[in-house]
Order: sequence, then structure tokens, then C-alpha cells
Amino acid sequence: MGALLLSESDIGELISMRDVIDIVDRTFADLGRGRTISPAKLSLNLGDSEPTFLPYRASLNAMPAYIGWLDVAGQKLVGTFGRGRREAGLPSVNALITLVHPDRGEFLSVMDGTRITSMRTGAQSAVILRYLLKNRKDITLGIYGTGVQARMHILAFTSVFRVTRLFLYGRSRTAALKLREEVTDLVPGEIVVADKPEDAAAADVLVTVTRASEPFLNGAWIRHGTVLFAVGSYKEVDDEAILGADMLICDNSDQCLHRGNLKSLAECGCITKDSIFCEAGELVAGLRDPGDISGKRVVVVPIGMGCLDVAVAGVVYQRALSAGLGGTFSFDD
Repeated sequence: MGALLLSESDIGELISMRDVIDIVDRTFADLGRGRTISPAKLSLNLGDSEPTFLPYRASLNAMPAYIGWLDVAGQKLVGTFGRGRREAGLPSVNALITLVHPDRGEFLSVMDGTRITSMRTGAQSAVILRYLLKNRKDITLGIYGTGVQARMHILAFTSVFRVTRLFLYGRSRTAALKLREEVTDLVPGEIVVADKPEDAAAADVLVTVTRASEPFLNGAWIRHGTVLFAVGSYKEVDDEAILGADMLICDNSDQCLHRGNLKSLAECGCITKDSIFCEAGELVAGLRDPGDISGKRVVVVPIGMGCLDVAVAGVVYQRALSAGLGGTFSFDD
């Protein structure tokens, strides 16, 4: 039949945030039990970080995985492109996902990965929080950032919890006000646009989803009983926010120690693998119990795992076949 080709609009017809949350939950549990394989991502520096001789302010990640519960293999190729796409008026992230039959090696599908990346990034945080706050239905939420990931995290958290108060903070107050208007229907409680970053820290759950490369969130602002999701690819939070945590959780320990918010602390030996309470797969599979975290400061670093993208793509592929969506192309003609 050839490989099924699916566009971003095709994917939008086939999957919702609630679907993605369920897929992420199942895949994390499968990963924790050793049935799903998800190596740390491989990154190509295209001028995004030093040292570099390239001017592009870009990076390209390869994220392969095998999904046990779907019996499918695949890979996401995703890049963050700073200058070029911004000048063209395009979102900075661009992604493509391929699915492969794990036995015969046939290319089953090639599809847009940008929408899936955005949705599963929000979903992974909501799933992890659900296992940390097992008996909670209501939360207050502080979001740092006003882009796509801010929107997706709000959508994901409001799919699982009732957000009684939402704090928004961004470098652009205009963008924060625009985001407030866009998410009003999702949040039953008050939405506050914070003037200062410390004002948004007065929430049960904090999420940093920015392109910042210098810390702007101070650990001194974080209260006991707060869960912080440090999601950005660079260093958004200061050392005190990490070192002052009572519990540190990662999606992939090896990956997180060499990227983003933990990188510099790992390089100086202040954080090691032993500093990490558990990985997300262990948490969701029930292999590690965080207990009562109501008086603890918990930091979660979910940089992103290929297994989540490939799992969502696998379900999209199955639904596309049933719905008759997409075109086909044979690579072996």
C-alpha cells in the first residue's frame, strides 16, 4: 500500500488533548515496566549553543522509540529554528514523525510532528501531575510564557484538573493579555496577568515554557507544597529552585542531566543521578510512590521523550487508516 502521508490538519481531525493525555499515560506506564524503549534524544547543534561556528540559532533532535503496547517503532525529527523561521513568520518549532514496522521494516507513515509535539508536551506535564496530586481536583496554576506551549499546558491541565486561579506572566504584557482572552473558556476561576514574575509564583503548580536562556524564576519565590515544571530547553530557573527542591523528577535522567535546567548543576557535580527521586515512567507505572507532597517543593524536568510522540503518531496512524484520511507514497518503487 505504501506509506501513509498525514498533514497537520489530518492529525487535528483525528486526535484531541484528552486522547493524547490517555496515550501519554499508557506509554509512560509501558516505559516504566520496560515494554517501551525510548533512548535519550540526539541533538545536532546548528548554532543554537556554544561552541558553534554556525549562525542559524537552531538545533535538530532525533528521537527514536519502540512502543510496546502498539508494537510500532518510529522516530521524530524536530528542530527549533530561531532566526530563519521567525523572519518568515513561522513558528520556531518544526517536526516530522516516521513510523516503521518493527519486524519487516516497512515505512508505515510519515506525518507532521509539530502538532503532536505541542500536544504531548502539555499532556506529559498533566499526566505527571495527576500522579503527584492523586486526590486533588482543584489547583491554582502559574504559567510563564505566552506561546504555543503555554496554551497547550493550560488545555492539558484543565482537561485533568479544575483551575480555580490562573496566573500568566510573559515578557510581553500584550501577549499575556491575548492569551488570557484565548483561554477564558477553559478556566472557571480568575485569570491574573502578573506584572512581575514573582507574582505568578503564588500558585500550587508552576510551569516555565519559555525560550529564556538566563534564569528568571528564583527559588526563593517557591513555596512548600508547590510543584514546578521546568519545561524549557534552556535554563529558566535559578540554582536555588533546583537545589532547594525536596523531590526531583525527570522523564529521562540521562537526558535531563545533559540539557536544559539541570545541565550546569550536573556539570559541576551539584546534581547527580542519585539526586533524582524517580523517572516519570516509574511514577506512572506505580513503581515509585511520592507519598504526600503537600508540604514539599517538587521540581519536575520533562525535557521530552520520543516514545510519547511515536505513541501518539501510532494511534493517529491507526485512526487515519480507519477514516480513510491521508495520501500514500511508496518509497521502494
